[in-house]
Amino acid sequence: MKRVLVVEDEASIREMVALNLRRAGWEVLEAGSAEQALELLGRRPDCDAALLDIMLPGMDGLSLCETIRRSNADIGIIMVSAKGQESDKIRGLSIGADDYITKPFSVSELIARVEALVRRVHRNAEGDTGAAPDQLVSGPFVLDEKSRMLYKSGRPIDLTQVEFQIMELFFRNPGTALVREKILSGVWGEGYYGDVKIVDVNIRRLRMKVEDEPSSPQHILTVWGYGYRWNA
Repeated sequence: MKRVLVVEDEASIREMVALNLRRAGWEVLEAGSAEQALELLGRRPDCDAALLDIMLPGMDGLSLCETIRRSNADIGIIMVSAKGQESDKIRGLSIGADDYITKPFSVSELIARVEALVRRVHRNAEGDTGAAPDQLVSGPFVLDEKSRMLYKSGRPIDLTQVEFQIMELFFRNPGTALVREKILSGVWGEGYYGDVKIVDVNIRRLRMKVEDEPSSPQHILTVWGYGYRWNA
């Protein structure tokens, strides 16, 4: 059974979300604080997804996201923010969250987001069962589709599932200018509800990992007013 961790200090919201996720076929772990969430993950580390409220007592949801991501690159993480917390959304994505949703949200949208995220994670973890090569090579970079790792001149670079998918899209379209909407649909899916700026945040995060000088990128190039192009 798919397992999701719901971290929300408001009991009424947490119980409502958990109830609806259980009705949709999920096993739900509930936590009212970041500290309790980490304790639960210590006992049950095999969660498929985590839904983290930003405003938590003690350690906040952003710090919790960062802590989880340091030890688990595979779990799907969705941040929950109050309306208007734009800077928190951007920070959450920059430190490893895969998606965000804004309160108030509809239960149907929330479940759709969680389901779509976990489908992506599982699809990528299982890999391509077709005849495609296990490794994609572009200049000094090697994208290993079995280990889900990126190598630059032999040096391993850890990627989240979303970052890996973006790199996969680049490697399969070298030198091609990809419009942001194409990256969004290719990675987050055709029915994604969120904002296209999630692409920009993940590109910034990728540049920090793959570029020698992230402020002057040589590989992930901006096509102004359009999107991005990969240059090996």
